Amino acid sequence: MSTAENEDVLDLFDQAWKRLQRRMDGISDPEWGWRPAEIEAEISIRWRLEHITDLLAEPRNWTWLGLPVPEAQGAAGAARSAASACSSMAAAYELFRGSLSDGSVNFDAEVGPAAGPFASATRRSFVLHIADELIHHGAEAALLRDLYAAQSR
Repeated sequence: MSTAENEDVLDLFDQAWKRLQRRMDGISDPEWGWRPAEIEAEISIRWRLEHITDLLAEPRNWTWLGLPVPEAQGAAGAARSAASACSSMAAAYELFRGSLSDGSVNFDAEVGPAAGPFASATRRSFVLHIADELIHHGAEAALLRDLYAAQSR
């Protein structure tokens, strides 16, 4: 993985991750579980962090990237506190990011038949999809944290 395009993708991924980490730094359990209204659980930071964790640790990631599925994937979605949610998410990020940086992913190759209707998409486009998910769900979590702070004043 030595092309400028691949490095750009990894830089984007790292920037999105660092921004999310900064925004979630010091999150409390009440913030983590708060919802702006008594509606769906998906309207919470908790759901977003669990979704990001699950997204990064999905076995399909390695299959679609042409890699063996790692044995250690952690217990995605099992967090009992904000701190454990952030820790699980960080572990999932490191696992996924490590797979991208060791040079074994051919970013220009097609994802292949395992991806069904996305079989002809490149692995780079798949990684960009994961980055997009990280960016937009991270932004939603940050917004919910801001709303929590505003209603707590």
